[in-house]
Amino acid sequence: MLKRIYQIALRECGIMWKNPIYGFCMVVFPLVVVIFFTSLMNEGLPTDMPVGIVDQDYTPTTRQMVRTLDAFQTSHVVAYYPTVNEARHAIQRNEIYAFLYIPKGTTAGLMNASQPKISFYYSSVSLVAGSMLFRDLKTVSTLGSASVGMAKLSMFGKTSDEIKTFLQPIAIDLHMIGNPWANYNIYLSAIMVPGVLMLFIFLITPYSIGTELKFRRSREWMMLAGGNPHVALIGKLLPQTLIFLTIFYLFEFYVFGILNFPHPGGVGVILLLGLLAVLSAQGFGVFAFGLMPSLRMSMSVCSLWAVVSFSACGATYPAFAMSPFIEAVAHLFPLRHYYMLYQIVLFNGFPLTNAWFYIMALVAFTALPIFVVWNIKRAMLIYVYIP
Repeated sequence: MLKRIYQIALRECGIMWKNPIYGFCMVVFPLVVVIFFTSLMNEGLPTDMPVGIVDQDYTPTTRQMVRTLDAFQTSHVVAYYPTVNEARHAIQRNEIYAFLYIPKGTTAGLMNASQPKISFYYSSVSLVAGSMLFRDLKTVSTLGSASVGMAKLSMFGKTSDEIKTFLQPIAIDLHMIGNPWANYNIYLSAIMVPGVLMLFIFLITPYSIGTELKFRRSREWMMLAGGNPHVALIGKLLPQTLIFLTIFYLFEFYVFGILNFPHPGGVGVILLLGLLAVLSAQGFGVFAFGLMPSLRMSMSVCSLWAVVSFSACGATYPAFAMSPFIEAVAHLFPLRHYYMLYQIVLFNGFPLTNAWFYIMALVAFTALPIFVVWNIKRAMLIYVYIP
C-alpha cells in the first residue's frame, strides 16, 4: 500500500509540475497574500489620518485643543475651513476623514459654565478610521473641558489633588488583554491570511480530483491505487498537504517568530493549528467533490463556503451576537473552529482541553471524505466529463 501511495504521489508531483495553476495557487498566490496582509498594517494602526478644523471661536483655548488633536498619532490636522458646509464637502471629496467644529463663544461658555457645544463630524464608511478619529475628537473635547475646569478651580485656591478628584472622581484602570498594543495587524493577519490560505486549499483539492475526469486520467489513477479509493486520495493529496503545510508554517514562523505576534499558547499549539487547518480544508474539499462529482459545481461550492466563512467565523462580528440560526450555521465552516481554537488556546494561552470541541470539529472536517470516498471511485470509473 505504501508503494502505491508513493507512486501516486510521484505522479501527482509530475502533474503539478506541468500545470502552472498548481504553482500559482499553492505557492505564488499564498506567498503574495502573506506578504500583502502582513505589510498592509505594518504599524499596527492607521496613522496621520487627515482631519479638518472649523474654528469660529479662535481663542488660545481652542487653538490648544487643535494642537492636542494634531499631536495624536492617528490624526493629523491638514486644513482649516471657514464653514461646516465646506468641511463636509471635503469629507465627501475624500480629502479628510473627519473635522472638529468649534462654534463662536465656546471658550466664553466654558468659563461661565453654560455648557457650550462642539460638534464632531466623521466618516463611518471606513469603520476603523471613523471609530479611531471619533475617539481622538472625544478625547480632545474632554481635555479641553478639563483644562478650563482646572484653571477655574485653581483660581479658588484648590490644590492639584483636589482638582484631580473633582474632575475625575472615579479613577479608571484600563487593561487590554491579549492585544495590549491595539495592533490591528494582529487581528488582520491572524485571521485573514489563514482564511485565504484555506480558500486556496478548498479550490485546489476538488480541482486536482476533477481534472482526473476532465483529462481522462481517472481510470489510470484508480488502477495505480489497485482500485482502493483511500490509497488513491492519500497519494494524490499527500504532495499538496506537504506544500500547504510548508506555506502555513512559514507564515506562522513569520508572524509569531519575526513579527512577534503574541502566542502564549506556545509552539506546539502553532504546529497543531497549521496541521488542523490544512487537513480540515482538504477534507471539506474532497467531501464537496464527493457529494457533487463535478469540477465546476464542487469548486463553486468550495469558493462560496470559503468566502462566507469570513463573515461567519466570528472574527469581524461576534458569533454570539448573531441570530441563533446563524450562530448554529457558523459551525459548518472550518474557519470558525480555527478562529476559536486560535483565540482560546494560542492567543489567550488556555489549555487545549478548553477548546476540545473545536479540535474535534476540525478533526471531523478532516474525516468527511470517509462518507463520499466510494462515490468518488464510482465517478472516476463511470462518469464522463462534459465540457
